[in-house]
Amino acid sequence: MLFHLDFRIEYGATMSQQDLFATWSREAEAALGAKQAGVVVDLWKVAGERRVIAIVDVDSHDTLDEISLTLPIMVEMGQHVTIDVSALRRYEDFAGSVTKLLQS
Repeated sequence: MLFHLDFRIEYGATMSQQDLFATWSREAEAALGAKQAGVVVDLWKVAGERRVIAIVDVDSHDTLDEISLTLPIMVEMGQHVTIDVSALRRYEDFAGSVTKLLQS
């Protein structure tokens, strides 16, 4: 199952920028490891924003939930992270469905 994840990261007034970078470094290590393992299809950092976009391929909604709750950035500062999630459908599958609907 493919999902589009849009992470928006803020940080509290008591957290220094260095602390944010330390957490983000741990997150980057985990994210790049997940990419090597094939769970993360691709990752992008939005220029000029504290925002990361990921496409992930997991076997279930439950797996997505477990992964997102245990990411370093969520464990360390989850109250300051918002994740917008969209389930994705391969366009080829959609096109096939449209063709079938057209024929019926």
